[in-house]
Amino acid sequence: MDLTEIPGVGEKTADALAELDDPEAALREGDVATIAGVSGVSEGRAVVIARGAIRHRHDDPGGWAATDRAKEVHDQVLSLLRDRAVTEYARKRLATLYPSTVPERIAEVRAWAADAVQREPDPDVLSALEGVAPPTEPSDLRVRERALATADAERYAEVEAAFPELPVEVVEGPEDLAELGRSYATVFVLDETFAGVDVDGDVRVLPEPETEPETVVPERLLAFVADNRDSLSAAATVHERAGLEPACDLGTLRDVLARVDDDGGIVGDEELDRLADAVDDVGAAASTAASAANDHLRSVIQERDVTIEGQDFLSLVEQGARVDSLLARELADEYDEAIRKARERFADALRLEPGEEEMAERVFGGEPTFPVEHNEEPLARLRTELKTARDRRAARLKADLAEEIAALRPDAEQLLADALEFDVELAVARFAADFDCVMPTFVGDEIPDDPAGRALAADGDGGTETEAGGVTRLPSGDAGAEIEIEGGRSPILDEAFTDVEPVDYGVSGVTILSGVNSGGKTSTLDLVALIATLAHVGLPVPAAAVRLRRVSGLHYYAKSQGTLDAGAFESTLREFGDLATGADGRLVLVDELESITEPGASAKIIAGILERLHDQGATAVFVSHMAREIRETAGFDVAVDGIEALGLEDGELVVDRSPKKNHLARSTPELIVEKLSDATPGEEGSFYESLLEKF
Repeated sequence: MDLTEIPGVGEKTADALAELDDPEAALREGDVATIAGVSGVSEGRAVVIARGAIRHRHDDPGGWAATDRAKEVHDQVLSLLRDRAVTEYARKRLATLYPSTVPERIAEVRAWAADAVQREPDPDVLSALEGVAPPTEPSDLRVRERALATADAERYAEVEAAFPELPVEVVEGPEDLAELGRSYATVFVLDETFAGVDVDGDVRVLPEPETEPETVVPERLLAFVADNRDSLSAAATVHERAGLEPACDLGTLRDVLARVDDDGGIVGDEELDRLADAVDDVGAAASTAASAANDHLRSVIQERDVTIEGQDFLSLVEQGARVDSLLARELADEYDEAIRKARERFADALRLEPGEEEMAERVFGGEPTFPVEHNEEPLARLRTELKTARDRRAARLKADLAEEIAALRPDAEQLLADALEFDVELAVARFAADFDCVMPTFVGDEIPDDPAGRALAADGDGGTETEAGGVTRLPSGDAGAEIEIEGGRSPILDEAFTDVEPVDYGVSGVTILSGVNSGGKTSTLDLVALIATLAHVGLPVPAAAVRLRRVSGLHYYAKSQGTLDAGAFESTLREFGDLATGADGRLVLVDELESITEPGASAKIIAGILERLHDQGATAVFVSHMAREIRETAGFDVAVDGIEALGLEDGELVVDRSPKKNHLARSTPELIVEKLSDATPGEEGSFYESLLEKF
């Protein structure tokens, strides 16, 4: 894949993306977290790149949400989904979903969503998901006891980049190699010319270390386990609690996790623990053993009857008098016993093996002295040998475990990926459950219905019997972009979803939506826009049933805040001029366009726009309080639907939120005048009756 062909990716970004282990997979799967890890790519731009990659794969021109308000609705949809994700990965991944006009893309997401809505958002699973995150690579890892060596300057640069954890040395001959052998526990030399060279130390010829990272730097794999332990453990729990098929054996995974400590060290090997403790404790053990020998001699000297009084003898000794001859003559056996106790105490404290005890004997010995002291040279040699034994055993264990991890790692990473993707699916399932969603049905299109039994769906033919004033059925052979909603409820209103009244509404051709203030006209537009957006993403919609035709774009214009000045008015007209040229296949929603200028001019302008949209066979809903004036001005029979106010109760409107077809709804002033007319007798009442006739 040529990465520069992806919308939003230039040469520099393409070069950075190419550094990923598998850039095509990251782009194909919409892995925003991985893409955002690329140098110079922010999280927001990563979403744009991921969407661009999906569009490129489907040859999707994009731009379905064609206006600011349409984009806001899409953002609100994504926000509702992201709010139901547990992991940051899922929140980022959901941001790659977008409304499309391409049947293959819509069908792809629908098939995925049909499976997703079957997921059960169990609280225990959601809790376990809190600990899951994408895998991280170890950083700032440094290994000092091992080195790479080469005489080739080009290879030097390559392995230095491949193994930043290790020192890389330049060697010119066997002498340099021998020096490295004495300085490092293990040296990997890359040049085969050094094969057969006899030098001290652990020096190995390994021409291609990049192919054996588990051998060269096993700490890298152990650090991977240490850094991702909690996430891997949580992912395993997610699979168990959700009943998912894991990519790896969970018992094996947990065994590996238990054998690596938080610093990437080996856990659970008794011999390694013994050697590590011995190295750490050798100095303290020597001091403790010497103290035990001195306590023995001090006790013997104090009680012993020698040529001088024992207490005086002890005072002389502590003042530095030479006593080696006296010890040899008077206390030879007791001195030997003291040394034996020192050696025994020393060996027991360090848990030395038989071969190591021989060196411990040299730590205490030599000419008799008091106080007894350890011999520093053999102690240092013992410390070095213990350290060497510890490092070699650790290296061997690390290499063995690294091999296991290397074999397990791809499946372990897949375990994480599956758990994270499960969270994405659960977010859709939770969205569908929270808002009583169904999968919409596309009619007269290339988008297939969901397989039976997999998806949330309307009844078999895509709707129920039409009630008076309710849904208008879509004749499957009609041209144009049309939508039919039964029992739709908008989750983006400023009230609890359970309190939202369901709305039935069908849109076909060009329509004016009339109704009282605060009757729900704007909310109805929002509902249509929301359902159309979700459907074109490929997701379930908050309704009892929805049938619609695929549209080429959503043009949603929100209510203007006050009359526009001349410049803004001209700009708005230009925008609608562009819209009216080529509106075929679009869904157009406009909220009270008349507010941009004087009422008389507004009616004429809106009528002209509706005429052009009608001639092009577009689908449009214009919310307006000027339905009568627009209908009188328009050159065709404009359909008018109405959100009917049923009356006033205690000063509050009682409204049927579902628009009635072919019905001009009464305004709020008309309702008030009617109420006054009914409630006021006599001559004053006749005044209200005359006002009512004006409506």
